[in-house]
Amino acid sequence: MGSSHSAHKRHHHGSDAERDAKKIHSACKGAGTNEKKIIEVLSSRTSEQRQQIKQKYKELYSKEMEEDLKGDLSGNFEKAVLALLDLPCEYEARELRRAMKGAGTDESLLIEILCTRSNKEIVNIKEAYKRLFDRDLESDVKSDTSGSLRKILVMVLEATRDETQQVDAELAEQDASDLYKAGEGRWGTEELAFNVVLAKRSYSQLRATFQAYEKVCGKDIEESIKSETSGDLEKAYLTLISCAKDCPGYFATLLHKSMKGAGTDEETLIRVLVTRAESDLPAIKEKFQLMYEKPLAEAVRSDTSGDFRKLLLAILH
Repeated sequence: MGSSHSAHKRHHHGSDAERDAKKIHSACKGAGTNEKKIIEVLSSRTSEQRQQIKQKYKELYSKEMEEDLKGDLSGNFEKAVLALLDLPCEYEARELRRAMKGAGTDESLLIEILCTRSNKEIVNIKEAYKRLFDRDLESDVKSDTSGSLRKILVMVLEATRDETQQVDAELAEQDASDLYKAGEGRWGTEELAFNVVLAKRSYSQLRATFQAYEKVCGKDIEESIKSETSGDLEKAYLTLISCAKDCPGYFATLLHKSMKGAGTDEETLIRVLVTRAESDLPAIKEKFQLMYEKPLAEAVRSDTSGDFRKLLLAILH
């Protein structure tokens, strides 16, 4: 399929939502579900268009499209389809809720989502969380985490990172020296410096700070953090640093890890591909190819199967 065709296919307008809704409805009707049709429709539309299809479906059949699909699908294919039916911010809100509900908290998931998103994305996630669960995301994170991890996550949730491109060289020197001092043996009392710098400075500013830090300290900031912290706090800091340095690279690594070795972490695979599809997926694909010397689609193809594989490959197309 030529790229010009797929570009055209991704920008349908109004009336097509009705045609798509009917297609999905007919795919769910009768004996056996037509997964091919479902994949075709969902993978070729933008997130906004899928919202319109859901709307139309409800008008036409006075039923939620998700309900019909849930009844017909199963396993990872069902999970991926349902993920596509949410706006990314809603899907992320659901994932965060899942990470905190019930016994035990999935800190890694909180870190992965909250420490990698832009201000706008965080604001959208907070709004979606309120809308879906009538709960306050910040309060839930506060009551579900503690200590140093809670502090950095709460600061990230404020969504007040500088997002300009200018770099202030003096500030970089100052921050680098503050971080160096904070890390020197007085760790724990001084993490505020780290939190403020990592959560508030722009990515371009942080890259300058990391370079300055290496000059002052003789080792890179990741090394210092690994030797001074551990567990979830270390993970949160390293995630923030990794995103400042190269966000697509962070997600490429995450995808690679989810498919490495025995067993595939399908949930991570779904989460990254679905939530990044309309932001930096092209850059993630490029990074993956560079880092692992094979196309992301090839890795996904050899690690998944059936309709689940078909859907993910269609998203990657």
